[in-house]
Amino acid sequence: MTTSADGVEIAVEHRGTGTGDAGTRLVCTTGWGNERSIWSALADDLATDHAVTTWDLRGHGQSDTPPPGDYSRQQALADLAAVLDEVGRPAVLVGHSLGGYLSLAHTLDHPDDVAGLVLIATGPGFRKAEAREEWNASVMAAAAKMDLAPGVEEISLHVDSHVIDHLTEITCPVLVLLGERDRRFAASAGLFERDLDVRETVVVPDQGHMVHLKAATECATAIREFTADL
Repeated sequence: MTTSADGVEIAVEHRGTGTGDAGTRLVCTTGWGNERSIWSALADDLATDHAVTTWDLRGHGQSDTPPPGDYSRQQALADLAAVLDEVGRPAVLVGHSLGGYLSLAHTLDHPDDVAGLVLIATGPGFRKAEAREEWNASVMAAAAKMDLAPGVEEISLHVDSHVIDHLTEITCPVLVLLGERDRRFAASAGLFERDLDVRETVVVPDQGHMVHLKAATECATAIREFTADL
């Protein structure tokens, strides 16, 4: 466990040792509603030559579950910063869905922390208020059907366009991973290729949003090739 700035205990798991180089230090952040075990197959593969850290978002898995109102983006980013305090900087941030969004936000705030970004089925948020409202409504509807503590849905809500408005300020190398059937995030891949230093976009055939779980070997291969050039 590591302790975030507001005292919330965050569950962290480490695998492998890597070489000590920034490119072999991976910090994997899950999507909303997932636990760090979702990374197990991918992390086990990469741990043969990388130091891989996985962690549970607040309100998820074995991390503390604070009361409603304690799930803002800034609080989630403080949790990620606490993990990096333990792991060391710089690191390659690997993020799935919400985890990729948080990784982008952290890179904007702390570019020197990040040796590279691996964005798996990730979006950069929404410029238009109407699009944010539509997304937030879908999150609330999904949360009502999930076994989550009250307030945990707040971590996945979009309240501004900060990340998408500042994408071009991110200069580190980027790998984009996407499932062929994940149509919702296909447009984001094009946006990333335009605004970021994307070294490769890998679209895994016959896979959807959980591509890192269902096609762990293919994702590990792509990540390994990406980090070899950092």
